[in-house]
Amino acid sequence: MAKRFRSSLTIPTVRALGVPAIPAIILTVVLAAGWSRDRFQDSPDQANQFKIKSSVNVVLLHVTVRDRDGNLVGQLNKDNFQIYEGGILQQIESFSHEDVPVTVGLVVDNSGSMRSKRPEVIAAALAFDRSSNPQDEMFVVNFNDGVSFGLPRNTPFTDQPDQLKLALSSVEPTGRTALYDAVSDAAAHLKQGSHDKKALIVVSDGGDNASKHTLAETMALAVKSDAMIYTIGLFDPDDPDRNPRVLKELAKATGGDAFLPESIKDVQTICERIALEIRNQYTVTYVSSNKKSDGSYRRIKVIVSAPNHGRLKVRARSGYYAPLSATSQWESKAFLYESAN
Repeated sequence: MAKRFRSSLTIPTVRALGVPAIPAIILTVVLAAGWSRDRFQDSPDQANQFKIKSSVNVVLLHVTVRDRDGNLVGQLNKDNFQIYEGGILQQIESFSHEDVPVTVGLVVDNSGSMRSKRPEVIAAALAFDRSSNPQDEMFVVNFNDGVSFGLPRNTPFTDQPDQLKLALSSVEPTGRTALYDAVSDAAAHLKQGSHDKKALIVVSDGGDNASKHTLAETMALAVKSDAMIYTIGLFDPDDPDRNPRVLKELAKATGGDAFLPESIKDVQTICERIALEIRNQYTVTYVSSNKKSDGSYRRIKVIVSAPNHGRLKVRARSGYYAPLSATSQWESKAFLYESAN
């Protein structure tokens, strides 16, 4: 499959402007922005031809629905979904349940403590690739004291397993953990992707102890990236830097999921589960009834009801940033989560 190559992207600098308070140890992220792009056009026979037309502020959601046993629920329709923004019911603009291709970043901890876990992590990442849509485009971010992209400079994305394996093996495990820098760089790189649907898979065995980015800066960048973030924490019980709450909040905020396996042997199964979930999500868009272009953070709640399926578990990103008018864009250099316990 022919790949599209684009030039590298400069990572934006972030500063504080305040959003609803959430716990300080939160890392994360990706709630994603309201879209000043095109309306979604469903294309049942060619799922990769979703388009978005400019001039309309469309909010895009990828929704995972599972039953009480944890099984993915398919065959729901638009009438089963209700979307609330700021407590106000929104009118659904488009709805689909398609296996659309995704731009995916594999963000892998290569600090010294990951050395013994590395073979299983690489095998799990390749299992994720095998279980994904063949049209997905992927990239690798390796991190320890610093951050590096695993693919060659002239290859921003790939769909080739051999290239992914080499990219995952390109850094010697050593040093500390620059988790915030890695997530920030990966979120920025996603913007070069050719697919509207985006995800990051973050694998780490500790909290951050080496980043130049602050937690707040990382969260701001991630919130703007439109990506779902899935996290896998491979923690040692006696690791003083372990911080599973960071990974949980990162996933929760973006509509992804967090996994804390008891054994490294479970990582491959988890990666296959994530790939299956991404391929079986509902895509819903709506045009916000709030027409203000004020850059504010707006909370979203998704409710799904289907009597024949019993009580359902629903996951989607929990909010987005509204667009800014031209006159107030000077205020849009950054958004920062307030910290509180």
